[in-house]
Amino acid sequence: MRKIAALIFPGFELLDVFGPMEMFGLLSEEFTLELIAETRGPVPSNQGLSAHVTATTADEFDHDILFVPGGAGTRREVENTSLLEWIASVSGKSEFTLSVCTGSALLARAGVLDHRRATTNKAAFAWVAAQSSLVDWVGKARWVQDGKIFTSSGVSAGMDMALGAIEFMHGRDRALEVAKWCEYTWHEDREHDPFAQVHGLI
Repeated sequence: MRKIAALIFPGFELLDVFGPMEMFGLLSEEFTLELIAETRGPVPSNQGLSAHVTATTADEFDHDILFVPGGAGTRREVENTSLLEWIASVSGKSEFTLSVCTGSALLARAGVLDHRRATTNKAAFAWVAAQSSLVDWVGKARWVQDGKIFTSSGVSAGMDMALGAIEFMHGRDRALEVAKWCEYTWHEDREHDPFAQVHGLI
């Protein structure tokens, strides 16, 4: 059983969080899920809907997987020193660290991606890449795995990455079973990235 800490902040992207959490949450014998933020209570998403948080970054971290979404709020949070220090600390303790979309900007600013390959939302690629020159940013990738770090392209790509992480941890058959339950067409090829061309990255 692995416990996932899904970090959220004002302006997080709904699908970044709840798409992957749907995938992991269907495997209730393998994963438990928890939302974490700097404060308890409702945290507004970029789409206006709020998620209710019961655990904070001040609590003891006893999770196996750190999950960091993107969203418009990352533009503010890249300057949030205390949050970045928390990300760096708990990522170091985690078995795996995952990010979706511009969540990789927070990982980059926290130093988590130093000297690793990573990707992000292609529409925001230049801004995210500017957060750290120590990262090997991959312009064409649906998601990237470098050791214990998984990063994905924009928004819906997080679901493909989540299934890729499930495959890595529990095998391809288990990942395909989850995709079938969700009636979701999984892009198994992590290099399948038409949006890299759309945004002029290839």
